[in-house]
Amino acid sequence: MTQTYPTPSEPQNVIVFGATGSIGRLAVTELLARGHAVTAFARRPEALALTHPQLTLRAGDVTDPAAVRAALTGQQVVLITLGSGKALRSTVRATGTLTVIRAMQAAASQGGPRRLICQSTMGAHESWANLNFYWKRLMFGGLLRAVFRDHERQEDMVRASGLDWTLVRPSAFIDGPAEAPYLEDVPADQRGLALTMPRAAIARFLAGLAGDTRYLGRAVGLSQ
Repeated sequence: MTQTYPTPSEPQNVIVFGATGSIGRLAVTELLARGHAVTAFARRPEALALTHPQLTLRAGDVTDPAAVRAALTGQQVVLITLGSGKALRSTVRATGTLTVIRAMQAAASQGGPRRLICQSTMGAHESWANLNFYWKRLMFGGLLRAVFRDHERQEDMVRASGLDWTLVRPSAFIDGPAEAPYLEDVPADQRGLALTMPRAAIARFLAGLAGDTRYLGRAVGLSQ
């Protein structure tokens, strides 16, 4: 079934999985500012400490198929910003994303959402060449090896989903303004990047994709 997408300026119903993470909470705020109706899905969505007439808080476990299926009712766009916090061995990105994908696939034939936007990381798959020695050998090749593999499994699932997906690969999160300059759609062979990206700018980019299909079926790299 083909989904018809409105123009970027038209409000949509957007659900954010991982809404209380450092990127998720900023994305929720940005989506609301753009006029979208937002459902914030998390174990403790009240941790957002945010009230808004267009915001619905939905408590649940992203690895619980029944909870995810129920949360998709009435949604048009799905945004995944799952993270594991300080846990270095968690597989919540891949496991949770697979649960969401299966629920979307089951709901698609009944008019459920097909649009899937998923935050990953620069360095995944063909963007590995963008990284420098520090990230290749010390971080993703060492300390964050399990986290990186979880991101790559997550990407594999999104690509194979048959949904209308976009993968977003930001560089390492830093503080900074949403208006900070950065490179968008970084070529996979580009080097010499700062390999940093303000959280607020990432959130703004993700929110802008809610009504934008330029990058449908694409992975998009972001970096300063």
